[in-house]
Amino acid sequence: MTDSYILRNLIKEKGFKLKYIAQKMGITYYTLQRKINNEVTFNSEEILKLCDILNLKDLKKREKIFFKR
Repeated sequence: MTDSYILRNLIKEKGFKLKYIAQKMGITYYTLQRKINNEVTFNSEEILKLCDILNLKDLKKREKIFFKR
């Protein structure tokens, strides 16, 4: 389960728009919204792409965002 709150704040902090991120990931804006809202899960490739876009290298932070318990 994705921690939507942390992910949305990180995207905002980095100055990105969801439409731009979706385009870079090769998915639709609507699909990205659904994934962030935990309606659909991110696959491993999408997680890696998103981390690359956000320059998120901290493994603990990645785990906290994408593997919330």
